[in-house]
Amino acid sequence: MATKKKTAKKKASKKTAAKKKTVRKKSTRKKSTKKARKKTSRKKAARRPTPRALAALETRRERARLVLRFLHELYGDADCALEHRNAFELLIATILSAQSTDVNVNKATPALFRRFPTAAKLAAAPIEEVEELVHSTGFFRQKAKNIVGCAQRLIDEFGGEVPRSIPELTSLPGVARKTANVVLGTWFGQNEGVVVDTHVGRIAERLDLVWNHKDTKDAVKIEQDLMQVLPQEEWTFFSHAIIWHGRGPCPARKPACDRCEIAPHCPSAGIAV
Repeated sequence: MATKKKTAKKKASKKTAAKKKTVRKKSTRKKSTKKARKKTSRKKAARRPTPRALAALETRRERARLVLRFLHELYGDADCALEHRNAFELLIATILSAQSTDVNVNKATPALFRRFPTAAKLAAAPIEEVEELVHSTGFFRQKAKNIVGCAQRLIDEFGGEVPRSIPELTSLPGVARKTANVVLGTWFGQNEGVVVDTHVGRIAERLDLVWNHKDTKDAVKIEQDLMQVLPQEEWTFFSHAIIWHGRGPCPARKPACDRCEIAPHCPSAGIAV
């Protein structure tokens, strides 16, 4: 009898412990659900722009409109400085322009395109010969590998034609979003994004048109901000014109604010940088 009572007590205590565990789990779940809801609501609140942020955005948009007016007057015919005759040549030249100058690329591409004028010919090119032809652009081994690989992918997947979307273009070797934006905007007239190079990043910051970037090399955040303040139909023109402006009165060192027509609308004008 005593043994039976002990067994019954053990069973009862086990049941009680199990119930307590279940209650604890339920309360923990409730707490975690409440926390998750609070976090979600905080995130939603953070995403919702404040009146001050909206006012700042509108101020930047107005400044962008004024700057664009002057850019059209000063650089109405601004275009890509990379010499090209078709989308294929522009794509390859833009890949070669990474960590190089347009001048250097323009010196190298005439011989390259004379030797390999189409995607099919470049796809079958001996890598050593391509390396020699693009040597002056820097990082020549990787660039030769990229442009030959790019040509091969064009033949294998796109019938030898340059694709017309950012996902397709960025699937090609050596092509990131900046290169895709250059090709789409310059050759195809598609404003899918803003080309952000060193000139665009630097001058956009000086004009206070961007606000979420870590520094002027943060191309992703700079592009996202510029897409909010610039009209979409101006995205490609803005980049080309700003690059021309950066090579003129607004270089990295000692900008010539005294002879810059945009200076009256530039918050950084006259400030030593």
